[in-house]
Amino acid sequence: MNINDKIGIYPGTFDPITFGHLDIIKRACKLVDKLIIGVAENVNKHTAFDTKLRTSMAENEIKGLGIDADVISFNGLLVKFAKEQNASVIIRGLRAVSDFDYEFQMSWVNYKLLPEIETIFLPASEDTQFISSSFVKEIARLGEDVSKFVSKGVQNELINLNRIKNGE
Repeated sequence: MNINDKIGIYPGTFDPITFGHLDIIKRACKLVDKLIIGVAENVNKHTAFDTKLRTSMAENEIKGLGIDADVISFNGLLVKFAKEQNASVIIRGLRAVSDFDYEFQMSWVNYKLLPEIETIFLPASEDTQFISSSFVKEIARLGEDVSKFVSKGVQNELINLNRIKNGE
């Protein structure tokens, strides 16, 4: 790692990490010298999986991708985390117009807080544009196959989660 390397942060709750997230991760790695996947500990969002497990799932998913990325959990302001990691870029994936509206507002707030950190938006690829962690959790909760949206490892974690919730 060189002091002049461009570091990017790809933040999210990753509850769970999906093929859509992995698509953005692979593409983001082409834009920066070092990518940090920031697993957010969001107190305003009830997550199905705790931060430790979400971080572990993300680490397992990127192992086989052959990319230079670290997975780090964080809480608090994203721009503060980005600054602590010496990142100059925040990367966000966009699936639909509704994503853009929210993400555009957040990028403006982040810019006002730390103008030296830019936000880059990557549109979801055609294959992943309708994948959301919420949909995946609901499909899995109903006992249906989610292998088109998440890896086998994540699918197993969803099965375990639903067994625990069902008292099995």
